[in-house]
Amino acid sequence: MKNIVILDSKPLNPGDISFKELEKLGNLTVYKECPNDKAEIIKRAKDAEILLVCYVKITREIMANLPNLKYIGVLSTGFDNIDTKAAKDLKIAVTNVPAYGTEAVAQFSLALLLEITTRVGHHDREVKSGRWKKAGFWYFGDYPLIELYGKTVGLLGLGKIGLAAAKIYKAMGMEVLAYNRTENEEAKAYVKYMSLDEIYAKADIIDLHLPLTKETENIINEEAISKMKDGVIIINTARGGLIDEKALMAGLDSGKIFAAGLDVNKTEPINDDNPLLTYENIILTPHMGWGPVETRERLLGIAIDNILAFENGQRKNRQD
Repeated sequence: MKNIVILDSKPLNPGDISFKELEKLGNLTVYKECPNDKAEIIKRAKDAEILLVCYVKITREIMANLPNLKYIGVLSTGFDNIDTKAAKDLKIAVTNVPAYGTEAVAQFSLALLLEITTRVGHHDREVKSGRWKKAGFWYFGDYPLIELYGKTVGLLGLGKIGLAAAKIYKAMGMEVLAYNRTENEEAKAYVKYMSLDEIYAKADIIDLHLPLTKETENIINEEAISKMKDGVIIINTARGGLIDEKALMAGLDSGKIFAAGLDVNKTEPINDDNPLLTYENIILTPHMGWGPVETRERLLGIAIDNILAFENGQRKNRQD
């Protein structure tokens, strides 16, 4: 049987899903966490023919020191942590798992927006601390509530996740605008395609669903923010690099931006000295939008299908 090694299983499986189906494919060795240390990675993966990773970086040097390696499966949507050119040169197949968390991430975008507009978590804590009782009145609130019905949301990026978010917002009675490089007919039932400048001028909420590329890096910058409506809300469940953090904070300081909900950061985990941590009108979560158990089980199922396809000579979710 083939030797299968997972170097960093904890993000995918903190202990609530089973690797039983994966075990059927070969001799499985699972490490919960793995340092980004070349010698340690090579030591752990030395016998692997199939290597599965979440975030560990696999470099040319590492691959060159794994003579049995035939396949690397990335347990996420991207290939950022794999030297894909080296893999191609060394004839090592590399796959990813696209579109496993579409509905979950769209749901999480809404959760961030609802937390900003209702502050349910804050008021739950305050009620439990006794502040409502001390207030002595049936209504008690620290933040203004915002009704989303009738508001305009601008989606930057309308791939599968963006479209799933559009359907949710449309069902809530919101006007949905979208910017995307291409248009598709299905989406036109839910969104109006517009330019970036038109969206900035009209949207009460900007929701980011773009990939991080040279063209999209810091797409939310000082100039973009200056074109937005006063009191805009910004949501980001895509990639931290889409937002210029200094420009975001300047917008929050000036009141141009009412609040932001961020599930992603340029540096993950976020650094202790990052000033974003000091803002009460920023909701920060730890890149968890993809994390429901159903979503992770789906991810694992696709990863297994990728391996089976590879073994059958088929090209499924291959990078090259």
